[in-house]
Amino acid sequence: MATHEHAHRGPGLHLPAVLHRPRTGSAAAHLGTRTARAHALASLRIVTGFVFLWAFLDKTFGLGYATASGKGWLDGGSPTRGFLGSVAAGPLQSTFHAWAGGTWADWLFMLGLLGIGAAVTAGVALRPAAVAGTVMMALMWLAEWPPARHLADGSPSMSTNPFADYHVVYALALIAVAAAGAGTTWGLGRLWARLPVVRDHAWLR
Repeated sequence: MATHEHAHRGPGLHLPAVLHRPRTGSAAAHLGTRTARAHALASLRIVTGFVFLWAFLDKTFGLGYATASGKGWLDGGSPTRGFLGSVAAGPLQSTFHAWAGGTWADWLFMLGLLGIGAAVTAGVALRPAAVAGTVMMALMWLAEWPPARHLADGSPSMSTNPFADYHVVYALALIAVAAAGAGTTWGLGRLWARLPVVRDHAWLR
C-alpha cells in the first residue's frame, strides 16, 4: 500500500485564505478620505491667503472696496492712518493712535500683508507666515477690542462676540494649514521643502 507524505504544517492558527486578501475597499476609502482632507485644507489655505493678498492689492491700488479709488498707498494714502487712528476701545488706544500713519507702520503692515498672502496662497513658508499672520491678527483684534460693549465716547461698540471674531478665525486657519503642511496640495510646498536652506531649517516650511 503506497503511502503519501504530507508537507509538515507547524502548529498554530491557520486563517482562511480569504482573510489574507488585501482589503482594497477599505484602503480605497482611506485614500479617498485623505485626498478629501488634503483638498479641504488646500482650499482653506488658498482662500485664507487670498484674504491677505487682496487686502494688500486693495490698499495699494485703491480698488474701491475697503480702500476708495484714488486713496491707495500708491496715491499717497496711508494704509494704517484710518484704521489705527479711529481705534476707540481697548487698553491700547493711545499706542495705536501714535502708530497711525507712521511710515514704518505703513511699510511693516503692507509687507506683512503681501508676504503672508503670497506665501500662504502659494503654499510655501507656511510656518513663518502663520506666526506673522497670528501676530498681525492679534494686534488688529486688540485694536478693535471685541470685549468692549461701548466705545470711548459711550456709543455702542456693535460687537457681536467678546472673543471669537474673524481675526481669531483667520489666525486659527493660518495655524491649521501650517500644522498640516497644506502646501503640498495645489501649491509649491514640495518644491519649497527641497530647497537646501529649507531642508536645513525646518521652521521655514
